[in-house]
Amino acid sequence: MTAILLLAAGASSRLGRPKQLLPYQGQTLLRRAAETAVAAAAGAPVVVVTGARHEELLPDLAGLAVRVVRCAEWERGMGASLKTGLAALDSTAPSAVTVLLCDQPHVTPALLRQLAATHEATGQPIVASAYAGTRGVPVLFGAQVLPLLRQLPDSAGAAALLKQYPELVATVPFAAGAVDVDTEAQYAALVAGRPGVEASPKHS
Repeated sequence: MTAILLLAAGASSRLGRPKQLLPYQGQTLLRRAAETAVAAAAGAPVVVVTGARHEELLPDLAGLAVRVVRCAEWERGMGASLKTGLAALDSTAPSAVTVLLCDQPHVTPALLRQLAATHEATGQPIVASAYAGTRGVPVLFGAQVLPLLRQLPDSAGAAALLKQYPELVATVPFAAGAVDVDTEAQYAALVAGRPGVEASPKHS
């Protein structure tokens, strides 16, 4: 059973407005990511971690089979959000957890299922997405490495583990993972369908 953690706790300080609620192809980025997670989970738990914009985001998640938890210490960093999400999954004992963000609009259920399939096929405890010359989110962590996630400093993201334990990491190609939304220019390019305006790689 691969549970899914969707991290949506940030304040979007670079953008100046909540990126989670930006519209794209008829949905907000948050709703799009949450529906993708639910489809890929196929009944496994999906936890959405909010923070700065908790109340604003709740209506966008209405009607979906997700559990929403707020990270009270979201300002401390992504590690804090990860640990909040993992705590919400403690009672479900998942065999793996896939972590994704809401600002990579080209993530699909098929990609998330491919991460899980690669985990099973290779036996590697970590399966990351590969794009722009790096490895990043979405990324799957098998049960054996979840304790390492729980030990992350609040200020660190999952990328710290990818760098620390490269021998444990398998990858799935995902060129479109380099497209994310951190600035107005990137959002304008996304909506216009213009290639070539990409952010720095997302490492979670």
